[in-house]
Amino acid sequence: MKNLLTKEIRLSSSILSYLFILFSVMAFIPGYPILVSAFFICFGIFHTFQNGRETNDVLYTVLLPIDKKDVVKARFIFVCFIQGAAFLLSAVFTFIRMAYLSEAAPYANNPMMNSNPVYLAWMLLVFALFNVIFVGPFYKTAYKFAKPFVEFIVGAFIIIGISEVLHHIPGLEFLNTTEKLPLQLIILLAAFAIYVFATVISLKSAQKKFEKLDL
Repeated sequence: MKNLLTKEIRLSSSILSYLFILFSVMAFIPGYPILVSAFFICFGIFHTFQNGRETNDVLYTVLLPIDKKDVVKARFIFVCFIQGAAFLLSAVFTFIRMAYLSEAAPYANNPMMNSNPVYLAWMLLVFALFNVIFVGPFYKTAYKFAKPFVEFIVGAFIIIGISEVLHHIPGLEFLNTTEKLPLQLIILLAAFAIYVFATVISLKSAQKKFEKLDL
């Protein structure tokens, strides 16, 4: 598995998967739907799948003396690695914005989503959606990804739209402030649990489909 992960990180991955992690800096942009950063991060991962298809990476990998389940597992770990790196970077930027910039005029009067634990929770939900709708179903054929990615785009922007609407509803204003931090952290933990559960379920499903697939 260690060698397989090394292959995923050094050989199979697209450089865009790493570069798009930098979209985490969008957490600092006022007056903009910053959750779009989660979409772009997933879009970067998409390029690794696209690169793999063009180079027949999946076929090459299954010809190695390894279990087909490990092929899927290694790719999921890579996806989670990119998502985790982007999430941690976003968390750092969120902390800076909450601790030192929350009173700045562009942020204090921001009608769009602010960076706080709820923002990070929404990010995890977008990542979970990507893993369930795109990453898992890819291994049904191991080469078709246009339809699941389009479905992810639609789902991701529905989540983005909901996230921008909810904090305008009376009684839910706390979703966009630095107040009620304990409640916001509970929401973040719940989103993390959903992310882990959805990713594990998608992984198990993908492994079963890929084992039955005749390449």
